[in-house]
Amino acid sequence: MSNQVRCAPSVSEKTAPLQSNIAFPKKDLYEVGEIPPLGHVPVQMYAWTIRKERHGPPDTAMQIEVVPTWELDSHDVLILVMAAGVNYNGIWACLGQPISPHDGHKLPYHVPGSDASGIVWAVGSKVSRWKIGDEVVVHCNQDDGDDEDCNGGDPMHSPSQRTWGYETPDGSFAQFARVQDRQLLPRPKHLSWEASACYTLTLATAYRMLFGHRPHVLRPGHNVLVWGAAGGIGSMAVQLCATTGANAIGVVSDRDKEDFVLHLGAKGVLNRNDFACSGQLPPIGSLEYGAWMSEAKRFGQAIWKHTGKGRNVDLVFEHPGEQTFPLSTFVVKRGGMVVICAGTTGFNLTLDARYLWMHQKRVQGSHFAHLKEAAEANKLVLERRIDPCMSEVFAWHQIPKAHMRMLRNQHKPGNMAVLVCAPTTGLKSLEEAKNAHGR
Repeated sequence: MSNQVRCAPSVSEKTAPLQSNIAFPKKDLYEVGEIPPLGHVPVQMYAWTIRKERHGPPDTAMQIEVVPTWELDSHDVLILVMAAGVNYNGIWACLGQPISPHDGHKLPYHVPGSDASGIVWAVGSKVSRWKIGDEVVVHCNQDDGDDEDCNGGDPMHSPSQRTWGYETPDGSFAQFARVQDRQLLPRPKHLSWEASACYTLTLATAYRMLFGHRPHVLRPGHNVLVWGAAGGIGSMAVQLCATTGANAIGVVSDRDKEDFVLHLGAKGVLNRNDFACSGQLPPIGSLEYGAWMSEAKRFGQAIWKHTGKGRNVDLVFEHPGEQTFPLSTFVVKRGGMVVICAGTTGFNLTLDARYLWMHQKRVQGSHFAHLKEAAEANKLVLERRIDPCMSEVFAWHQIPKAHMRMLRNQHKPGNMAVLVCAPTTGLKSLEEAKNAHGR
């Protein structure tokens, strides 16, 4: 990408080196920041857990516990988690909304976290592509691998598809995480542990949204409206548009974020607070609907300033949901697509269906990505064409605080990361982590 982005992160409060040294003895439990001998699996580990009786805001739902280290099946891999990413599904897991993760896996505690960078620490008996010591990032799609969708179809359509760390109990906010071998991808060695931990969920999700739903595939010259363009997933979408030769028109809620989005490669930026057309669609035919329509047209005309008069967007990159969906379906062009992956402002979507069928628009749900899509997205990072846009780094003990920032929409533009076994920021290898003690 011609305009490579290097988003300088800030370090939240103190991320001073935790205790770490080169030659810890073998023992049954290590303090966070201690790194066991390569391949030694302790009996227990520290983890941030959620229990059903604690459902609520992250600062009360998450607590540190000592729990058994995960046992492996034949195709499982145990990862020493160096750093992890912060995503909205961690908030959903804490709140138990729209579902409690405990309703799926039935364990008494849940370890959240769906992004990680780390080191292969143990492998199941049938794992052949990865070995102990490999440095990896983890994508969060899991499935049983034994149905038609997983073998010749789209694994994301499999009835067994699930999100690791949200629908499974063994996520990344622990010293060790259990994953399937097909979840692993090579780690970009030019990035720190924390930078390589924060992007996979958002980038792979954005990649499938823009490239995974034929025939509406992102192409050079396409115009794309990107909601939440300064956020984790939005910043990935803007960069994917730029590296493809498409034109992203980003929508933000704060003028302070406009330059950030333009720096990512957006052609233009709109501030949603300049338009009074957010929320559910008013009753059609009402005075409120007329006022909404006037504002929606004004919003569309603001888009034309970047696309050309009368040129509506080819795609709308949608994830806020309830507050933006009526507008998304209105401004996308005839035959265009609104692709949606979340509902962070609510799940009750409304629209004027006349514009949907008369203009033959497509509404497409999209959920994360399968291995091939995740690998293709990761390749763009390996090639330095996409930057993780790491915005802020939190220490291990601040994991609930990071989620509270996201819940309150107080987080900085880009993707947040947290340190787990990495003793401090800026480290890029296991040896550097071992040697970081005492800095």
